Amino acid sequence: MQNQVKKSLVVLVAAFCGLVLGLAIAANFELVPFGRAENPNPTQSAVGGTAVQPSSDLESTSRAFVAIAKRVTPTVVSITSEKVVKVRNPLADFFRQDDFFRRFFQDRGREREYRQQGLGSGVIVSEEGYILTNYHVIKEADEVDVVYDGKKYDAEIVGTDPATDLAVVKIEKKGLPAITLGDSDKLEVGEWVLAIGSPFDLRLEHTVTSGIISAKGRSLNLSRDLTYQDFIQTDAAINPGNSGGALVNIRGELIGINTAIYAGNMGGNIGIGFAIPINLAKRVMDDLITHGRVVRGYLGVYIETPDEEMSEALNLKDTKGAVIVEVQEGTPADRAGLKKLDVVIAVDGQKVEDQYDLTNIIGSYSPGSEIELKIIRDGKVKKVRVVLDERRDAAVAGRRETKSDVLDKLGLELTTLTPGMAKRYGVESTEGALVLEVRSGSVADEKGMRAGDLIKEVNRVKVDSAEDVRRILNKASREEIVLFQIQRGSRNRFVAMRLPE
Repeated sequence: MQNQVKKSLVVLVAAFCGLVLGLAIAANFELVPFGRAENPNPTQSAVGGTAVQPSSDLESTSRAFVAIAKRVTPTVVSITSEKVVKVRNPLADFFRQDDFFRRFFQDRGREREYRQQGLGSGVIVSEEGYILTNYHVIKEADEVDVVYDGKKYDAEIVGTDPATDLAVVKIEKKGLPAITLGDSDKLEVGEWVLAIGSPFDLRLEHTVTSGIISAKGRSLNLSRDLTYQDFIQTDAAINPGNSGGALVNIRGELIGINTAIYAGNMGGNIGIGFAIPINLAKRVMDDLITHGRVVRGYLGVYIETPDEEMSEALNLKDTKGAVIVEVQEGTPADRAGLKKLDVVIAVDGQKVEDQYDLTNIIGSYSPGSEIELKIIRDGKVKKVRVVLDERRDAAVAGRRETKSDVLDKLGLELTTLTPGMAKRYGVESTEGALVLEVRSGSVADEKGMRAGDLIKEVNRVKVDSAEDVRRILNKASREEIVLFQIQRGSRNRFVAMRLPE
């Protein structure tokens, strides 16, 4: 009996202790209904640290995006283009020569016409109906239309500038909502941006995507015509059809014209898109509206960015600047006494990072401007004053390659050989015109010329530069057969090509 009483007391004491401990735990923790996991104390995390609270900054950013989209979307339009493409049956000659096919399949050899349609975007920059877009959106188009507020308007092409891939079109409608232009020079990497345009299909017009400025000052090999390059890189989604659309900052200001994507083999957005800075686009736009063409300063040199080998050969501290590989006769550069292998490192105190930088800077000046170039010649720093001419279509201010109508028709892109390029392409000689590109399907391509070939003679005349090749070809008669001596590796060979009409 006594043992039973002791057992009962032990049970009662244990129960009392359990009750006290339970009350103590309950005083510090709150039970949560089943299926809902939350932290009742927003200042403490589950592991004892400070929990992440909803950010008012994120909420305000979200509201800002909504406000920007509402304000900017009406200023972005869709642009449709159409051109007639004539396609000739490749068996046409066979049909004409064979009696059987000529009698029964005459129509097969005839040239047929097809209508090719394109889609892009544009940004309204004036209440009077002026719209800024990309040149490649309306390139070679027979008909251009602007879709605004659900209606289609005939568009007039005011002017184009292939050198920057920009164009201005105009529709006959007044009182349009014009976008506010920002200052792209003040952009910083990491800033929020929105991209607006019509990717892939008109049904997707006014698509808004967000991202940040990923980088500035990018140079791309997009086309042979593109001379002035200073692209903004962004991870805001840009796709085919977005070309010509708006890239705006967090204040809703236009800071870029969406132009290109880096897609590799994907064919769509992978987070690397490019836009033309609005400060560059504004000057082009103003010239196109005022003059119908862009008026630019012209220096008269062919240049390239020094690589490590060239930098060492010229006793440079780094690979910055623009090396003059050729000075054109009778140009501002020639009159000012600039020489081959001079390295331009600054213009009017503004540093020159590479060849594209110098091209952009020179192009930003008006003809007649007097500028001061800071150069390195034979290891010594010098200052040279130059009065710029006006760049004409045939004169490429600051581009490294020599281009002419004849070279273009032959399908050749050339540059003057330098020691650095000779090493890069594995060429033993250091004199001649280097073939940078052979366009697929061109006369030069059919004759077997390749990128990396070194042109040493044209019509038995020695050439030391790309300019020499151009000069000889321009003097030749159309349909004349021209003999090229080229060096490929350690072997020489001859290529004969008939000049186009």
